[in-house]
Amino acid sequence: MSTVVRVRVVRLICRPELFGGGRAVGFMALKLPPFKVPAVASHFSSPRVALCNRSASTAAHASSSATFREGDSPAAGTLSLGHLTRPDFPILHQEVNGSKLVYLDNAATSQKPAAVLKALQDYYGGYNSNVHRGIHYLSARATDEYELARKKVAGFINASELREIVFTRNATEAINLVANSWGLTNLKPGDEVILTVAEHHSAIVPWQIVAQKTGAVLKFVGLDQNELIDVRQLKEMVTKKTKLVVVHHVSNVLASKLPIEDIVVWAHEVGARVLVDACQSVPHMVVDVQALDADFLVASSHKMVGPTGIGFLYGKIELLAMMPPFL
Repeated sequence: MSTVVRVRVVRLICRPELFGGGRAVGFMALKLPPFKVPAVASHFSSPRVALCNRSASTAAHASSSATFREGDSPAAGTLSLGHLTRPDFPILHQEVNGSKLVYLDNAATSQKPAAVLKALQDYYGGYNSNVHRGIHYLSARATDEYELARKKVAGFINASELREIVFTRNATEAINLVANSWGLTNLKPGDEVILTVAEHHSAIVPWQIVAQKTGAVLKFVGLDQNELIDVRQLKEMVTKKTKLVVVHHVSNVLASKLPIEDIVVWAHEVGARVLVDACQSVPHMVVDVQALDADFLVASSHKMVGPTGIGFLYGKIELLAMMPPFL
C-alpha cells in the first residue's frame, strides 16, 4: 500500500530531466512506497543497527497487537517507516485545519520523539548540575551522561577517538570554531579557500571574515548544466595555493550528494584540509569519518531528532591539538 501526499511547492530547482529545469511549480504529488523492515540479528554493536533492531521489533509488535484507524494501516508485514515512528512524536498527535498534522520540513529542523523529550525531562528533574565542575553526586552523574553522549556520537560517525568530538551549540558555531582557531592561525595572504555556491550562509560568512583578516582568497565552485555542483570545476580549482576546501556532503537546496572521498583525495594531494558540512547527511545516511578521511566535519542535533542548541565538530586529533582556544 502506498500513500500519496499533495505538497505545495513555492519554488523548486531540480534536475531538468525530472521536472524540465528550474521553474515555478504549483502542486506536486509524491507517491511514497511502502517500507518493509528487514530482518536483523538479535545482537548489535552500533547505534544504527540498534535502531534497525528496534524498528523490526516494533513492526512485529505492531502487526500483531497495534490497531489503527481504518485507512491508516497498510497490509500486515508492510508497515511504512512513518507508521512505525509517528507514534513516537507527540507533536504529530494533533490536527491542523481539520487534518492530521504532516510535517515535511526536516531539512530545516526535525521534530523530537518522546525518548528525547523524556531524556531532557530526566536531566532537569533528576540531575541538573554543571558538567566537569563539581564533585557532588548530581555533577558527577551529569558529567557521566555528558561523556556517554560524546561516546555515542563518536561511535555514530566512527571517530577514532572520543577527543575528536567537540560539542558546540550548533553546526554554525562548529564552523566558526574552525574558522577562528584553525583559519586565523594557518591562513595567510594569497592562500585560497574553496567553497561552492550552494553552501549554507553559516559556512560562507565565517570564511569571508577570515579572508578579510588574513588576506586569503575565497573561490566559489558553480553549477553544471544540470544545476548541480560542478565537481569537475572543483577538481580544477584545487591547486598548490589551496589551503582549505569547505563543502556540504548533501545539499538541502539541490538535494545532491558530493563525492567527499574524491574531494578529500584531491585536497590532500596539495596539502589542503577539508571541512565537511554534514548537517543533511548525518541524519539520513551512514557517515564514516575515517572512511571519508575529512579533516573536519560538523553536524547539528536539531536536524537529527535531537534537542535544539547542541551540535558537534569532528576534527582529526592532531589538528585539534594544534588549534588555540576560541571560546
